[in-house]
Amino acid sequence: MTSPRAPNDDLPPEAEDAHEPETAGFDMSDDVLSTDDAPETPESVKRGVAVIRQYWKHAPNTPGVYRMIAENGEVLYVGKAKNVRKRVASYTRLAGHVNRIARMISATASMIFISVETETDALLLEANLIKQLKPRFNVLMRDDKSFPYILIANDHEAPQIAKHRGSRSRKGDYYGPFASVWAVNRALNALERAFLLRSCSQSYYDNRTRPCLLYQIKRCAGPCTGEISLEDYAALAQEARDFLSGKSLSVREQLAIEMTAAAENLEFERAARLRDRISALSAIQGAQGVNPRSIEQADVFAIAKEAGRFCIEAFFFRAYQNWGNRSYFPRADASLSEEEVLDAFLAQFYDELPSPPLVLLSHRVESADVLADMLSARLKKRVDVAAPQRGEKRELVDHALTNARQTLGRKLAEDASQQQLLAATAQIFDLPAPPRRIEVYDNSHTGGAQAIGAMIVAGPGGFMKAHYRTFNIKNTEIVPGDDYGMMREVLTRRFARLAKEDENATADPDAFPSKPDLVLIDGGRGQYEAARAALAASGVEGIALASIAKGADRNAGRETFFMEGREPFRLPPHDPALYFVQRLRDEAHRFAIGTHRARRKKEFVKNPLDEIAGIGPSRKRALLLAFGSAKAVSRAALGDLEKTPGLNKATAKLVYEHFQRSE
Repeated sequence: MTSPRAPNDDLPPEAEDAHEPETAGFDMSDDVLSTDDAPETPESVKRGVAVIRQYWKHAPNTPGVYRMIAENGEVLYVGKAKNVRKRVASYTRLAGHVNRIARMISATASMIFISVETETDALLLEANLIKQLKPRFNVLMRDDKSFPYILIANDHEAPQIAKHRGSRSRKGDYYGPFASVWAVNRALNALERAFLLRSCSQSYYDNRTRPCLLYQIKRCAGPCTGEISLEDYAALAQEARDFLSGKSLSVREQLAIEMTAAAENLEFERAARLRDRISALSAIQGAQGVNPRSIEQADVFAIAKEAGRFCIEAFFFRAYQNWGNRSYFPRADASLSEEEVLDAFLAQFYDELPSPPLVLLSHRVESADVLADMLSARLKKRVDVAAPQRGEKRELVDHALTNARQTLGRKLAEDASQQQLLAATAQIFDLPAPPRRIEVYDNSHTGGAQAIGAMIVAGPGGFMKAHYRTFNIKNTEIVPGDDYGMMREVLTRRFARLAKEDENATADPDAFPSKPDLVLIDGGRGQYEAARAALAASGVEGIALASIAKGADRNAGRETFFMEGREPFRLPPHDPALYFVQRLRDEAHRFAIGTHRARRKKEFVKNPLDEIAGIGPSRKRALLLAFGSAKAVSRAALGDLEKTPGLNKATAKLVYEHFQRSE
């Protein structure tokens, strides 16, 4: 409830009837700090209100975006408004705010306003700033990875079919989005069998002298060696485009007619090939799950809430087919409603992603009309954003809503199990509370070559892969294969950076911490001592350290643990906490080995020409065509290099001098 205005308060008149923050903001209907419960406004809120009143005087009466900023420069909140001045006025009351907004007002030290032409522009700018700045009082999407698409390229006489991510810089037709790489790979495999389109790279295609294995197993028509004419291959590519554009039924009917005609003409081999193509198309459609009957293209979003957590399930329908779904767990305050969280999520989701002509929602959202205008302008045709109540559209939404509830239930169960394991881990290693961040370290090398250190991170949400890090061992004084020296370097670098992060750390209690509560080292007593020395030298305190030595005969279940102030100890072989620690250790080992192998592979295929500044792909190709190998280029005389097509004298001299210096 709102308290009366204080006698001496310079309260702007708009504040009395201003709207509260929009969807990306907060629900003003619960947790209100009433004057009955808090007869005196806290001093921190008074200070924040005074700051906001000063900035309110200069707020524009136009659509725009505002930022609330803390004293240390941290952006606390990004909001949009049709009238920024009226919106900011809603923060200038001394009471009547939910606890969350009261905390935000208390922390506000300054504000920034940006005016735009329309409310649609404000929605776009707000979404951009939220994704960039990640303010702690906003709803955050968290997962903003790009979606995979299927590309049928048009930049070659024999179109290539390929998986694509990122910007659409290549000329061709893009189909998607697919919910996951697994979904697009499955579709690609079936499409290759159905339409026999090539998936090889341009250089591979140009250098073929006989058909490759994909032709032999009937997943490519072999245009590279003339096994099919370019006209017939172009017809196959057009059939694939038709199928992905929604004409799947007509494509299948045409193939069935051709198969029947081939059988009647006793062309049994051709009939069998057509049968296999029809079967591949059936496999694509049969694996889609729920397919709409009358909706060609649509995105469907449903949100579920339980125990203060939210799950948004997104389904993508294209060409009357279900192209997969993806689950999101946005960071949002528990007091927000499903409508508010979904509204804030959609603006961030479509910040860069193109939309279909129809977006279906499980809940009505406040910014639906503004979002529809934004998406329509981008798509250059009408986009409808609706929460259907009946018919097939509602069936699709209900299906997504069921999946959202089930996914959220599984997530809560997994998190509860994870919390129990973290509590058990705290008991094992004498921690005062369950650890919020655990870091595990391991090294990998081959005889000291390509040495790397790896760090994996785990917390209440499981493995936090966005926080994984690798360290290339740089210290040339370390003897190759010196695991202790490598561990010292890795931890020294890690905790030196941590010390700097602590200086600039924000006070957000909900953010995932940058400082670990527990550090685990894969190794025995020697590794532990090296890690302990590095940790002590860094000056960082309050971190528990332990090492895990493999058991006798490297048997799992017989590991020995080393910690300061304790004798080496073991855990019961079937202790769930032991399995948890083993999983952490094995994940660090997997990550270290995988990173090392990737680096080693890169070194194996490294070309000496890559080291020459000014030699790009075209000049490197010209040198290799002229001399056959990089080794031959290194032995070539300056005169021979100058005769190479595509190289001028200055570049030839550059290449010659590079190899002369190397020798």
